[in-house]
Amino acid sequence: MRISKTLFRKSPHPLLSDDVDPIWAWSPYESTAVDSWTHRHAGHLLRRATLGFTWPELERARQDGLSATIDQLFDFSANESFDRDMDATGKLVAATQEPRRLSSWWLLRMAQTPNSVLEKLTLFWHGHFATSGDKVRDNRALYAQNELLRDKAMGEFEPLVHAIARDVAMLIYLDTTDNRKTRPNENFARELLELFCLGIGNYSERDIQQLARCFTGWEVRSGHFRFNEHQHDAGEKELFGQRRAFDATEAMHLVLQQPSAARFIAKKLVRFYVTDEADLSNELLEPLAQQLREQQFQIEPVLRRIFSSNYFYSEFALGQKIRSPVELSLNLIRMFGIATNMDELSGQLEILGQLPYFPPNVKGWDGGRQWINAATLLARNQLSRRLVQRGTTSAQVWSQAVPATIAKQESQRLVETLLTAWLAVSPPAEIVALMMPIAEKFRREPEKRVAALFEFLACLPEFQLG
Repeated sequence: MRISKTLFRKSPHPLLSDDVDPIWAWSPYESTAVDSWTHRHAGHLLRRATLGFTWPELERARQDGLSATIDQLFDFSANESFDRDMDATGKLVAATQEPRRLSSWWLLRMAQTPNSVLEKLTLFWHGHFATSGDKVRDNRALYAQNELLRDKAMGEFEPLVHAIARDVAMLIYLDTTDNRKTRPNENFARELLELFCLGIGNYSERDIQQLARCFTGWEVRSGHFRFNEHQHDAGEKELFGQRRAFDATEAMHLVLQQPSAARFIAKKLVRFYVTDEADLSNELLEPLAQQLREQQFQIEPVLRRIFSSNYFYSEFALGQKIRSPVELSLNLIRMFGIATNMDELSGQLEILGQLPYFPPNVKGWDGGRQWINAATLLARNQLSRRLVQRGTTSAQVWSQAVPATIAKQESQRLVETLLTAWLAVSPPAEIVALMMPIAEKFRREPEKRVAALFEFLACLPEFQLG
């Protein structure tokens, strides 16, 4: 199968170019065009910030404008009943000791949540602090970690780091359940520096060795974290050029004071929400990094700034991300309001390389272009087609994606509306031309018309872009 160049095209301007002004990039979005906030802009925001949306949600975002839409997306005040029900179900699933059932539960939560922004950020942290059910066979620990990530997702990063360091699932996953002063375990210390806080090249091997001593005495006993002071190395350590008897809390605070920490987290957020490009310059990231430093690493304000920025609505971001398998499937499920078997979906996502609770390794999912090859593109198209077929069998369901008034429009206008609302970038003119006969064929049957057009859309290379 030939893979379209659409999925692998480079931005027309290098992201490291001097003509990308960092101040402009992260300033509030401005446009001289009359139609500076359209369905395409609103759809771009909702695709990136959430796990999927319906036509009414898209239309509301277009009418409300950027600022009001972001306020609405970050309003989490009306979700107590949903959270209570999902938490109760999650605890029942956790008691089964079948990790793959937890995957199905979380997919259900992501599909139904009224708080899609928070749930997507929880998925981000799950990939950042990767822990797999293949090794951690304790469902309660895995569920507790998921709750921890969701509870602290939007707040300060440092308390999240401190909590994940004491998280039972993480301690099991990184073999630090019995960390003694006579043989400090370096696994967690290494990953804390390399994958969680600083990135490669911003610490030394000696920093790892000294940091590992700070975590001695950390144990898991009877399924709970315990600090054993008799096994803690209370001696003097030298860490990042400072020498004193650091404990773990002090050491983690010092790690996050390193200049590279804020840039590292800013880069991870930009790559998750804005672009798959790996070569993001420190200069470009510095305004976001500086905001993190000044605001105690608060995550929500930085996300709001990203979603409101010039850069986010520029050519550097539009169509510059490949949807992950979870995003691809949940977008369709939420778009059509599909009731689907989450156990079945879990199996399909595992084939595509992204089963929640089962990241491939401690690095999490690489994402970006790694999602796409000849085999996965075929499987992604097959999954999309199946979901579309389920979603377009009922007028009540498909009208969530296309209202009846739009489904009955003149063919050219209908096609333009679908492309603008549901694709990140428009396909080539010759592909658009192929949609016209489909729209004309079922002109008097709006249900079949929408179903056929969406089946066509879902298999376009452009549909893989978020």
